[in-house]
Amino acid sequence: MIPGHWKQATQELAKRDEVLHKLILCFKGDALRSHGDAFTTLARSIVGQQISVKAAESVWQKVVTTVFEITPHTVHDIGKDVLRSCGLSQRKVVYLQDLSMHFISKDLNETTWQEMDDEALIFELTRMKGIGRWTAEMFLIFHMLRPDVLPMNDLGLKRALSMHYNANQPISELKIRTISELWKPWRSVATWYLWRSLDPLPVEY
Repeated sequence: MIPGHWKQATQELAKRDEVLHKLILCFKGDALRSHGDAFTTLARSIVGQQISVKAAESVWQKVVTTVFEITPHTVHDIGKDVLRSCGLSQRKVVYLQDLSMHFISKDLNETTWQEMDDEALIFELTRMKGIGRWTAEMFLIFHMLRPDVLPMNDLGLKRALSMHYNANQPISELKIRTISELWKPWRSVATWYLWRSLDPLPVEY
């Protein structure tokens, strides 16, 4: 599912920011897509923590091939050693199985998530083991389709900003915030295009 705000967001961003104007033209027809499953998005985000997009995709495909159907029950019931054989660290295996238990026990009240603002939902999600702010932000962008999330600590975003806005030099948090002011209320969309400029395949969670 493509976000309903995508067309408006790309039109406004293209008018405000020359870099994004070029990227939106370059990747015309591409868009962020939600897979519509909260558990899968969170699980995939955990797999992608602190590794490259390419490495994350490789590990995730091994998990999918091994587990077959990704559900809280299948991930919880499969042996830890089997998940480790997919290329997951011991810590990520623990996180995935803990996440599974939260969904199996139904202690997550998904019905309230749409009503919560971004910070409240991030707080709710980060109560779970292994879900830090970055993982919660990926969930907001890719599952909740929130339009204005800026994942400040995302390495890909920092690399793209350095490349496109700072002559390939390290970029400060202050400069990131200054540049991203132009993007409001569409910072998720701007971030997606900057990610897209780095990798041959779109980022997915």
